[in-house]
Amino acid sequence: MRENGPVTSATRQPETPASAVPPRLIATDLDGTLLRDDKSVSPRTVAALAAAEEAGIEVFFVTGRPARWMDVVSDHVHGHGLAICGNGAAVVDLHGGPGAHRFVKVRELARENALDAVRLVREAAPGTVYAIELTYGFYQEQAYPKLHMEIPDSLATAEKLLAPDAPGADEPVLKILAFHPELDPDVFLNVARLALGDRANVTRSSPSALLEISGPGVSKASTLALCCAERGIAPEEVVAFGDMPNDVEMLTWAGQSYAMGNAHPDVLAAASGRTVDNNEDGVAVVIERMLAVRR
Repeated sequence: MRENGPVTSATRQPETPASAVPPRLIATDLDGTLLRDDKSVSPRTVAALAAAEEAGIEVFFVTGRPARWMDVVSDHVHGHGLAICGNGAAVVDLHGGPGAHRFVKVRELARENALDAVRLVREAAPGTVYAIELTYGFYQEQAYPKLHMEIPDSLATAEKLLAPDAPGADEPVLKILAFHPELDPDVFLNVARLALGDRANVTRSSPSALLEISGPGVSKASTLALCCAERGIAPEEVVAFGDMPNDVEMLTWAGQSYAMGNAHPDVLAAASGRTVDNNEDGVAVVIERMLAVRR
């Protein structure tokens, strides 16, 4: 990912601060945001999350990760125990711990839409290869690179993997992963969005040319909005954190939002404030300041 220039202090107030409205919910991305680069949650961040919950502020992890990769934070869930996974495709109860999660809400990508997406993106960007993320399974094409920390359940063309008789055909499709070996990541994202229009939601969270394709209207922001509406929480009562394009809608929707110091330029432009980078515990810095103001 390209350098984004100097990072301003987390004490800098957003241009349109939401401090007049006490926050009721913190929504934070994981990779590149809450997690350090070694995928750990620092003791300082653990303490800040616990303090927020103790102060009556709910914490939602909102990530592109599938539910089975949530072990990195499963020890740090409080209260409701819910996380938004797959860029909004699923709301998951993490109380059971790794391997025992429960899907509370699923917003699937219809298989006919998925097949259209596979065809249209491949036509617009020849050389694209795919993986398919289901609720419990992960399938990929033979040429799809080893980008993830698991062995796929099956190898076949995307068209076969999405067929009615394919392995896991009874499971909802959460998202398609589309990889291009040569294109610039942002160029690939723009090409795919133009090709798909409103047939699907396309975003990215990886520094490589890896796109994440979800159902129409499915995003971190839209699923977070649903969860907040169920709790009677308004957008202006939400503080959000993120670092990559898949966070942009969420940061725009939340009343107060922070881009990490290591964030993509689009994220820096979307957020109302900026904090230090993930390796400097940027989320914890803001939470500590926020709680100090409440005292």
